[in-house]
Amino acid sequence: MEADTSRRYTFFEDIQGLVIGSAQAALGIHLLRAAGLVTGGTAGMALILSYATGWNFSALFFGLNIPFFALAWWARGPIFCVKSLATVTLVSVMAEALKPLVVLQSIHPAAAALLFGAAAGVGLLGLFRHSGSLGGVSIVALILQDKLGWRAGWVQLAHDLALFAIAAWLLPLDRVGWSLLGALVLNFVIAFNHRRDWYIVS
Repeated sequence: MEADTSRRYTFFEDIQGLVIGSAQAALGIHLLRAAGLVTGGTAGMALILSYATGWNFSALFFGLNIPFFALAWWARGPIFCVKSLATVTLVSVMAEALKPLVVLQSIHPAAAALLFGAAAGVGLLGLFRHSGSLGGVSIVALILQDKLGWRAGWVQLAHDLALFAIAAWLLPLDRVGWSLLGALVLNFVIAFNHRRDWYIVS
């Protein structure tokens, strides 16, 4: 059955979808940081760099995404680019705002990994369905899905495995293992729930 191409989200539907999706992603990242874990994509790169250097995660996350916005504009148009820029900004701001608002004294890394995977996975689904993304690898994954038919979740998973190989040189192996669990949950959520023929976004 073909999707109804006449359906488009309204401006308000887009805004609430992007804000809620960004909030879920930011909450997932907050849980990861509380347990000293990492993830894939540019968020994972930013977390690894923040652990290694002490630099601010949100600033790193935003900065690492800047080169990908030109790719987003070229491959998927200005609307996708602007929405991706907006969501990256929202996640950067929200992740920083959660630090004093949701203070976690202790969280088991397994719980952090599973909750991150579920929260961030659903958040990314919401962003994808409203033509947004968290920049970086997710932009490349969506482009490859559009052009070659590769599932976005599997593309991200392949990248994440390479990133975790690098993380294994820098972080304790138990933390890398729990982090990998979180990334697997996130990417399985996307791989099994995101299909272009199911959703039409503006």
